[in-house]
Amino acid sequence: MSDSPLNPSNASQSGDQLVERRTIRDYLIILRERLWIALPLALLVAVGFGYWKARAVPMYQARATMQIEKPEKIVTSQEIVDISINSDIELNTYLQVLGSAKLRGKVIQSLTPAEVKMLQQPFLATLEPGQPPPSIHEVVGSIGVQAIKNSFLISITATHRSGEGAALIANRYVDQFMQDLLMNVGGKNEYAVQSLRTRAEQLRKEVEVADQRLQTYMKEQRLVSLDSSVNIVSDRLKTVNAALSSARLDRLQLEELNNQIASFKKDARNLLEIAAISNHGTIPAVSSQLSELTRQQSVLAQRYFERHPKMIELEKSIKAAREQLTRATDLAIADLHASLEKSRANEKSLEQEYALNEKEQIRLRDLSIDFKSLENQAAVAKGNYTQILDRLSQATTSSNLERISVRPLDPATPAGAPYTPDIRSIAKTSIGLFVLVFVGVAIGLSFIDDRIKSSWDVEHFIGVHLLGIVPDLSGLKDDDKYSLVLKNREAPGVESFLSVYSSAKIHSKLDYPKSILVTSTIPGEGKTLVSSNLAASFARHGKRTLLIDCDLRRPMVHRHFNQPNDNGLITWFEHGASLDGDLTENQHLGITRLSENFSLLCSGGRSKTPTEILENPAFGQLLARLKKHFDLIIVDSPPMGAVTDSLLIAERTDEVVYVCRFNKAYRKHIKLYIRALHNGKNDILGIVLNGLSTRRIEYYSNYRYYRSYKKYYGTQT
Repeated sequence: MSDSPLNPSNASQSGDQLVERRTIRDYLIILRERLWIALPLALLVAVGFGYWKARAVPMYQARATMQIEKPEKIVTSQEIVDISINSDIELNTYLQVLGSAKLRGKVIQSLTPAEVKMLQQPFLATLEPGQPPPSIHEVVGSIGVQAIKNSFLISITATHRSGEGAALIANRYVDQFMQDLLMNVGGKNEYAVQSLRTRAEQLRKEVEVADQRLQTYMKEQRLVSLDSSVNIVSDRLKTVNAALSSARLDRLQLEELNNQIASFKKDARNLLEIAAISNHGTIPAVSSQLSELTRQQSVLAQRYFERHPKMIELEKSIKAAREQLTRATDLAIADLHASLEKSRANEKSLEQEYALNEKEQIRLRDLSIDFKSLENQAAVAKGNYTQILDRLSQATTSSNLERISVRPLDPATPAGAPYTPDIRSIAKTSIGLFVLVFVGVAIGLSFIDDRIKSSWDVEHFIGVHLLGIVPDLSGLKDDDKYSLVLKNREAPGVESFLSVYSSAKIHSKLDYPKSILVTSTIPGEGKTLVSSNLAASFARHGKRTLLIDCDLRRPMVHRHFNQPNDNGLITWFEHGASLDGDLTENQHLGITRLSENFSLLCSGGRSKTPTEILENPAFGQLLARLKKHFDLIIVDSPPMGAVTDSLLIAERTDEVVYVCRFNKAYRKHIKLYIRALHNGKNDILGIVLNGLSTRRIEYYSNYRYYRSYKKYYGTQT
């Protein structure tokens, strides 16, 4: 068997790749199937993570902020010292000083014994008996220094086991940093800048006068700004021009249509040939009515004379319809004339509006000379004023610069609750971890477990039709479940087999008579159960059906129907395999009639070398001859994963029904055997999924109305 194409080890040699494309519903089914594996594991991981995080020592944070003075001055004089922050290098220098060991040492030295005791207090509860309290260096810890983005603020964040301790450390860092700055800043001489300030004041007034003159001119000429006004008028011109072009096009179309109407009238042609008239108002309905009346007149004219009352009444109706059509046509022509006049008026209005906007654009172009002149005067005045301000800034005395460029903004306050452990954050993380583990375990196991479970496995992975789903019938006796349909029992599963019958009938492309092979992957998947009840289903619907037990190595069908196995295929072959006469009466074949349309052909014993019979041409001739006596032959064969007998039988049968038991055979093996059957040019009707409990049928199949069906029909399902 190692060289057989059915060996799963050769699956990798196939060109087809098993690509899984699942829907959301398929993944929900996977989650439900592995609920009791993934759920405890996910709960264990999530609860364990949450418990471990929640047991962390509570830590508090306190934050103090300092504000950096915005740099405003450019100093070129040697006597002036500028201590404002003008670059990222200087800002980073301050940040490094705040986080330096030197400043940390000053903070520690500034703490009083009472403050040290307060900082050590939260650590005492976790000390072992006899263990000394932590040193001041341990309880102070480290701080976080950060420049707040897009601002002139620096934040100092301290962490401690108590809120008061964290606030004390943060504020103490700010105090020591400010003292360090004060020790490094000194003063210089003052300069008199009165003349520069006087000149600056004069230029400021000139700027105001120039701006006022410009604003007055804009107000008089009703300008928002020259560029804005020009853009507004230009945009308006473009809009009006587009509307004018559209109006002209509409007018030309309407004129052409009116000319066409005039031409039709002149040539006495039918105006209804013009689409604009034939589709106007009630004309389509009246035309249809007139056509119908004319048709009726032609029909009645064959039966009655012209003076018959019905013919007279019909002639009046036709006349009224023609008059109504004439009035509707005149109304349509009047509407078109009115539309033309309206289009001409609209075009004239747009032409006038375009002329007004064009005139306004010319006016704005003439104003641009005076406007630019006033605007340049204002710009020159502002430039002179800015230059004087720059010189005044450069000459600012050292007394104006002898100030600290950083100042405390908000002191740190004790936090009301610890920032860690953050129960809300831990809960969110635990929930996310729970979902991740739950879904990951369930989906991961689905990729490891390759056994067939659902309709998705059949129709999407294997790629064949799902003929039906047979519930688990292990609760029934063997003598009952193989003859459920034959004896028309009131038991679960009957409707399932009838559903398989209906699906097989729908998917079949062949007419009767024909033969169907029923096989499976491995033993114990219920192929004999399906073949027996499927044959009974066809017989129940009036088809002369023959069930053949071709599992010559391990025949079982005769036991399920309480029949002897003395005669059958093997005895017929041993006695010469005669095809003469009426085969239904052949004593060596021993075909037994079980019901009106249902017959059984047993194996006739066991054989260790059944391939001698199955490969013999007489076997194929036998099936062909039996088709003359029966509409349908159903062949129960050995599993394909055990022996190659089924492939030999498949060469001589027309269609194949493949039986798979839930959670038993592997999908890759099934797909391999299905491919082998396809290579043998067999028409595969589909797969029957067997052995699902009622609860699993609801979740693993697309038969979503199973529960409602059960409530409605009771035990039939």
